[in-house]
Formats: sequence, C-alpha cells, structure tokens
Amino acid sequence: MYKASAGVTLPTSIIGSLPRPSWYDAVLGSQSFLQAMLHSRYREQYEDAVSCFLRAQETAGLDICTDGDAHYDEQVAGMSWQSYALTHMDGFASTPQPTAYKIGAVAFPRGHILHDSLEARVFPKIVGPVGRGRLQYAAMWKVAQRTTKRPVKFGTILPELLAAAVADDYYKDPVERTFALSEALNEELHDLADAGCPVIQMEEPQIHMVPARGKAFGKLDSDDLVKVFNNTVKGLRSKTEVWCHTCWGNPSQQRMFRDVQSYQPTLQALNRVDADALTFETCSSGAGDLKAIGEVVKDKKIVIGVIDHHTLQVERPDQIAALIREALTHIPAERLIISSDCGMGREGMGRRHATYKMVAMVLGTNMVRKELGLPEAECLAADARYSLTVAK
Repeated sequence: MYKASAGVTLPTSIIGSLPRPSWYDAVLGSQSFLQAMLHSRYREQYEDAVSCFLRAQETAGLDICTDGDAHYDEQVAGMSWQSYALTHMDGFASTPQPTAYKIGAVAFPRGHILHDSLEARVFPKIVGPVGRGRLQYAAMWKVAQRTTKRPVKFGTILPELLAAAVADDYYKDPVERTFALSEALNEELHDLADAGCPVIQMEEPQIHMVPARGKAFGKLDSDDLVKVFNNTVKGLRSKTEVWCHTCWGNPSQQRMFRDVQSYQPTLQALNRVDADALTFETCSSGAGDLKAIGEVVKDKKIVIGVIDHHTLQVERPDQIAALIREALTHIPAERLIISSDCGMGREGMGRRHATYKMVAMVLGTNMVRKELGLPEAECLAADARYSLTVAK
C-alpha cells in the first residue's frame, strides 16, 4: 500500500541513521524506551535529537523523513543496530557475552578498523522462546511523527542477522531460531503499522549476500531468505508501505568487501519479496546494475542511492542529477525514489557532512524535476535569501 510515496514523483528520502549530536550523551542501554522516557534528562535529549534530525531533513527538502535512528546508543561500528533488538526482546539472557558472528565469511585481522566491530559483538544469548518483548517501535515512531507533518519512515533489522549474532541454548537449529525471531518481529511491526506508520523499512535481508558469503548458516539460500522476509512482513502491505533495504555493509562507514559487488545474481529473488519498494546501493557501488534492475523489477518502486555513506566527500548536485538521469533510462519516473545508499550514522560521519549530502541530493533531484516539468522541492539550506554572506 503506497502511502508516503503515493502521488509524489521522484520523492527523496534517506535510508535511516544520522550522526548523533555531540551533546546527545544519554544512554538507553537495556531499559525500555518508555521507561527511559520517564527520566527528564533522557526525554529532553531524545526529543531534541529527533527534532534536530527531522529539521535537518526538512531544511534540505526531503519528502520522506526518518527519526535518524535516535534510539540507538553510540556503539562501536554502529553495533546498536543489532544490539538494540537483542537486548529488548523476550527470551534473551540478562547478561551479554562476547559472541562470534555466524553468517558467512567475515574476517578482519587485528590492525583493521573492522576488527573492533568483531570485538564489539557482546550480546546476550537466547535462553528461552523469543518474543517481541520491549521493542516499542510504535512509541518511537510517534515521538518523531508528532514533530513533523512529513511522513516518517521507521526501519528495523531482519531476523536472519539477529539469529546470526547470538549464541543459543534454546532452539534446535539456526533456521528454527530465525523463524522464531521472524514471528516476533512481525507481531511488533503490526503494532507499528496499526499506530499509523506510513513506511516500514526492513533492513538488510541477506538475499543478495548469498553469492558473496554463501548460504546463511550453510543452509538458507536466496529463495529460503525470501521466505524469511515474506514471513516477517506478512499482512503488513494491507496496512502500510513496506520497503526492503539492501546494501553491501556499513559498519563504521567502511566497505565490507574489497571488490564492488553486483545485485544481478539475485535480482529475481529480490523481486519476489513482499515489499512495495526495493532499495539499491547505486552510488558507492556504481550504476552498473541499473539496466538489469529495470529489466527485472517491474511491479515495485525502486529506491536508488545517489549519495555515498562511506565518504565525507559531499556529492555535487550535477553528479546526482546525472545518476538519476541514468536510472530514468531504465526505470519509469513514477516508480523511482531517490535516497542515500545506506545510513550515515554508523560512527564515521559528522552532522554537517550528512546535512550537506542531503541538501545535494535534493538539489540534484530538483535539476531533474525541472527538466521533467515537475514541481521542485523547497530547499531552505540553499535559499540565497538566507545566506549569511551576501555578495555585492
């Protein structure tokens, strides 16, 4: 069900996370979000951070906003993306422990920045049946949506990555564990959709990773992972707009793979996920897959990344416009959404860089909108009337 992107041609958004303000030092930890919001200091900092994130997106001119993933704590390599769910769902031990990663080949030697991300995998193990617990996604979304009139998208990690992150003393095998997590997430996401969230984004199914990493747990191929995705979102598309976000990894704003990867081997599988929109990393990994994406994906909207989350170099609007024009040779404008490749808040980027990347995205999109005779978005950040230096 298209809600946030309905009736807008070439809408703009970002994938999710933004760099935390330097003053935002409140820590959620394992307490529930609603419990933390009882504390005036945490509530003030959290609401102020969400307001900053939303205002930056509004000033840039984005059509669909996010809350910047403000509930994530400031952990090495952005590890809170995984640890939040693992410390707030039912069925997990109260004490975390160092945990090996159990999905595909991930090996970074000592001396590489991403070795720290392996050392930061300190998660609780599963000791009983998993449940949605205290995820409280709907409450987080409400805090953001009551702060802006623009639609706010809310994202969550997918079950196979959670299943790969933890030790397990309860389930018989990782596939059983994955589907148990899938059921629990589905219950939580229905609560989020029922609250009115206009876009729910499912983040990083491992479907496209199978050619690069092998089967998940040595068992689940791309087709199996489509079933996991579809089970996790079952029933949601009758209530809200569902996005499936894919990229090639982003801990500490680093590349996970030495060589640029391609979506082409798994496009047919990705096209079978029960989602309204598919996102693709097409800036930092290049536009080489656009033709194949356009040929395979015919009944979903396609979200292309036009800004690189790995680098502090701010893209020029004309570069972004050129990438959008290339995409339009393969994808109809009414099915194209413009976004970032991935999140910009995974430890390595500052707020000012992220802000100007969003501004550049809107300015580049406006160039193409003007060429197509479409309304341009207001970008207050680039409005000459508000420049602090006026040329004479």
